[in-house]
Amino acid sequence: MRRASSFRATYDAALARWPGPVDSVDLPTPYGVTRVNRCGPAGAPPLVLLPGGGATSTVWGACVAAGAARAHRVHAVDLVGDPGLSVPAADRAIRSVGDLVGWLDAVLDGLGPHGPVTLAGHSYGAWIAAHHAALRPDRLGRLVLLDPTQVFTGLRPGYVLRALPVLARPTPERIRSFLAWETRGAALDPAWLRLQEEIAGFPAVRPVTGPRPDLAGLAHPSGGGPRVDVLFAGLARCHDSGRAARAARELLPGAAVDVLPGVAHHALPLTAAEEIVRRLAR
Repeated sequence: MRRASSFRATYDAALARWPGPVDSVDLPTPYGVTRVNRCGPAGAPPLVLLPGGGATSTVWGACVAAGAARAHRVHAVDLVGDPGLSVPAADRAIRSVGDLVGWLDAVLDGLGPHGPVTLAGHSYGAWIAAHHAALRPDRLGRLVLLDPTQVFTGLRPGYVLRALPVLARPTPERIRSFLAWETRGAALDPAWLRLQEEIAGFPAVRPVTGPRPDLAGLAHPSGGGPRVDVLFAGLARCHDSGRAARAARELLPGAAVDVLPGVAHHALPLTAAEEIVRRLAR
């Protein structure tokens, strides 16, 4: 109970740093209750944000501060089964890609967005977003993938080896050390970093993994699918960003694919927020 209350207090402190009013809502889905933190004009075009694994929806605070909610109604989602305030259903766990797509369908239904949805995800959240777009292209107006993992290329073995101790037995020290290594010592939001340390006490849940999404149907936006933007972190240790970008351009010739130099994978939503928001506004 003490760990849960400490996590909640740290989560609330990170969310309190967001500018302007934030409306938090718990959406019922067949897979559990999903926490969504919303801000921006109620009638503005919807922007649904999926965080990386373990990052929680609070990771998008820098993007909100940079103006993501000026022209959009932002819906920042806590992944069900991941650290955050979403609560998995006791009798129906998410076990497959199909379950993830069904869960996100239910979230979008619950949000009742006005107009075409822009779905943006970072890292593991981008993998989920890509699978959803591949199977439900008619639900989206735009897909934005921010340093997506396991979408265009695999993970580097060295990154996996460094991450394994954190995944197997997370401690605040291991989490800090891993993030400092991957981001090359980038200055991360201290409130978000404290929340990451709190995640060490969060119940471990094995994330759903699976094949790369089949994005062939999204190769040309004129075919009726969403417009696709892909932004890779130039300093990412999880994969070779240049190789991943080449693979993305080959697979999605109609997409806007870029590599942002000087930014690491885990730091991307925190330290490159202005660039992300600029691209969202295009």
